[in-house]
Amino acid sequence: MNMKHLGWAGAMSVLMATASYADGHAACGPDGQSVRILASDFPAIHAVADAAEAACASGAAEFTRNHTTEARQIMNAALTPNPAEYTSVIVANSTLTQLMNDGLVRPLNDLVEKYGQNIPDNLKIDIDGNVMAIAFMANSQHLFSRTDILEQAGVSGVPGTYDEVIAAAKAIRDAGIMEYPIVMNMKTGWNVGESFNLAFLAHGGQFFKPGTAEPMVNGEAGVAALNTLKALVEYAHPDHLTQASNETQALWEAGEAALGIMWGSRGAAVLDDEGSTEEVTSNTVLSAAPSVEPGGVPGATLWWDGFTISTNVSDAEAEATFAALASALTPEMVAANNDDAVWLLEGFKPGAAAAGVSATAQGGAAPYPMLPQIGLLHNALGAELSDFLQGNESAEKALADVEAAYVTAAKEAGFLQ
Repeated sequence: MNMKHLGWAGAMSVLMATASYADGHAACGPDGQSVRILASDFPAIHAVADAAEAACASGAAEFTRNHTTEARQIMNAALTPNPAEYTSVIVANSTLTQLMNDGLVRPLNDLVEKYGQNIPDNLKIDIDGNVMAIAFMANSQHLFSRTDILEQAGVSGVPGTYDEVIAAAKAIRDAGIMEYPIVMNMKTGWNVGESFNLAFLAHGGQFFKPGTAEPMVNGEAGVAALNTLKALVEYAHPDHLTQASNETQALWEAGEAALGIMWGSRGAAVLDDEGSTEEVTSNTVLSAAPSVEPGGVPGATLWWDGFTISTNVSDAEAEATFAALASALTPEMVAANNDDAVWLLEGFKPGAAAAGVSATAQGGAAPYPMLPQIGLLHNALGAELSDFLQGNESAEKALADVEAAYVTAAKEAGFLQ
């Protein structure tokens, strides 16, 4: 799969600055069809689905949505039957390749031609001449800081490097302010794998030998990344291996954390006046993801989110679903939900909630790699690193286990001989 046509990959910050979407709503496509959307569960995705439903549900036979934190785990199985359980999945970099590997999403060229006159080229995720998804928002992990607690602990300024984050956490603990000041999305499985990816890229790691599917995580950068994670989780809650975005956001809003590596898409929810206190929200600052050295590459992966259309649905359902989702991508939707995302659409006005993603992109963070085999490596990382993090094996042994598990899966999938 040739990914060279993905123009966003090397220039996320440019894409963020230049995306536009003309006024006007797309038509809703053929009446009497079923629109069934599978999506992750965070505010920006709800905003897009809400707008699509408001515009087009009246003409549909049914308009249903499943927003779930398990979307990644269930999407392939849900789209495999014919007809598929869902007519669309809202995806990100990694999940598009997961669906494309099994042929479960269709090229959108004909639908773009009919309903996408207002969608700029830089939002069309083009793979070998086929538009496979329409992007609408950017996302990344970055640092959340409680400036009042840092000041109370005698820490000057917001940390910029991993060493500074760890030193700040130590100062907070030593001052008796918080025993566990750090929150990270470290739930066993995908989140552990992604946390490794962040530190690995910051340490200059490459996932595969260039031009091949041979893994390269068991080396100096991989060991350094694991040691960085181990140092961070020394200051994280003992239950960190059970915590993903909902749990870390809840800890932050409850005032039980002072330093967090969390998703930018949680920024608006953390900074708003719901579910927290003025003390927490007014002292929370969003900044670039930490780097290894001052001014180094931020420990993050850049993402886009966008919508796809299922292969195994009727052409009429595909058309109605595409038209409904395209109709949602308007300046009016953005204006009503401006702070819920770093929107790649006309009308977006970057505010405090977008500061961390913007700084991370401008700092040169790498996009999450859209390689067909990356999901297998990510799965192996998520499955094999917990023993190291719990102190049960060495970094080298954990990474050797990762590569062995990946090689087995990659051979089964035909990526390695």
